[in-house]
Amino acid sequence: DLKSEMNKTRKLPLMKDSRASDSSQEEAIDQWARRRKQFKDSKKCSSTGGSSINSTITEGSINSEDARSVDLGLLSENEDRGFYTENFHSASWVFRGDDVSPDNSPRCLSKRPRPVAIRERTVKIAKGTGNYPWGFRIQFSKPILVTEVDTNSAAEEAGLQVGDILIAVNGTDVTSMPHSEAANLARKGKKGPDILIMVVGSDISRYPNTPRPTCRGYLHKRTQSAILKGWRKRWFVLKHNGYLHYYKHKKDEGKCRPLEVTKLEGAEIGVDTSLGKPFVFKCVPQSGNRIFYFCATSNQEMKRWLEAMDKAVHPVHQNHVWVDVTLHNTTLPPLAIKNPECLGLLHQLDRSKDIWIQHYCILKDGCLYFYATLRSTPAQGGLYLQGYIVSEQSLGSKRSVIELKPPSEEFKTFYLCAENVNENKRWITALKASINKWLPLHQAIQDFMNRPLEETRM
Repeated sequence: DLKSEMNKTRKLPLMKDSRASDSSQEEAIDQWARRRKQFKDSKKCSSTGGSSINSTITEGSINSEDARSVDLGLLSENEDRGFYTENFHSASWVFRGDDVSPDNSPRCLSKRPRPVAIRERTVKIAKGTGNYPWGFRIQFSKPILVTEVDTNSAAEEAGLQVGDILIAVNGTDVTSMPHSEAANLARKGKKGPDILIMVVGSDISRYPNTPRPTCRGYLHKRTQSAILKGWRKRWFVLKHNGYLHYYKHKKDEGKCRPLEVTKLEGAEIGVDTSLGKPFVFKCVPQSGNRIFYFCATSNQEMKRWLEAMDKAVHPVHQNHVWVDVTLHNTTLPPLAIKNPECLGLLHQLDRSKDIWIQHYCILKDGCLYFYATLRSTPAQGGLYLQGYIVSEQSLGSKRSVIELKPPSEEFKTFYLCAENVNENKRWITALKASINKWLPLHQAIQDFMNRPLEETRM
């Protein structure tokens, strides 16, 4: 298992101790060689625009500009199991479902009755300690609702959320069962008294997601190399997962590996005046003793970076319900995803190699799942399509391809091709309808406020 092997080897010590034995150094070098081979092999498996489930390893810059070793652990550009999610995380999106009539608000804006978009998932909770070992509360209602999830509890760790609907407890349907009977079922356990298995339903239109920070631009970085000292202009990219990448030039982003990758969560950041230079700020990552010094071109530019980095330092870890739903769906066989909007073979362009890779694809509620074949499980990865514009284009030798264009150049454009022109048109129609189920929060609020007054009374 690549991940388990990498987790073992990530504990490889930095070879700074001159007293280490020759044999231990040789073993460490062998481990490093194996890791390089695994990294290169994983890059060959990439199949979803650089974010496939098999390409979640980022090789660090062993010969960094500051001549220091960096953490070579597992870094996922998108932590959501091989999904390209950057555009989804860049803004707040609300789900309005199949009924896209302007007279129906998303549920987060209106209490008007409308069909609830329920998506099922399985939650396994390991029993904790104390008087309330499971760490959640359910309500006397039909259906039974989760009304409270304790902080740092076993339930929170398992992904249970306030508002989840109980569908089954330890294999028994509880949708029409009294609250007390469901509670007794939970206490008995299915795999002994220490494991609670529940099937819960989530309303994916319940609330908007929380945008994650992003920032791009040139900064001058102070280098601390023993050979070369001074300031160097570099292209910096703060990703939505809270990792700061930097490149030699802007054009290198997306084409070359970053010179270095730094995790900002838990770091210390702030303005620095010790160097006697204006618009300087520093970053001290949580791991290691290193200090990064950056210099912006103006006070406004420095504030822009500090605000974005502060959000990355203190990230919001609570997943949007839709993220939980799609991750659950990846564990299912392709045909087990309920009521897909479109399915079939699609070829996706790998632009780095200029080749087309075939997938069996399932489209559901603004998410395109990629499988190796019809009988493959789990999914290899996929795309969150919120905000993408779908059109038919000609590309190279192919007269008709599907272009998925993002609303901003900072995100990736994808090219897909079905078996023939008619299949392309079928997919384009389905993709447009699926994407149209989601609205940016600001647009949903504007549409809501523009209604006649008598329709907005709550």
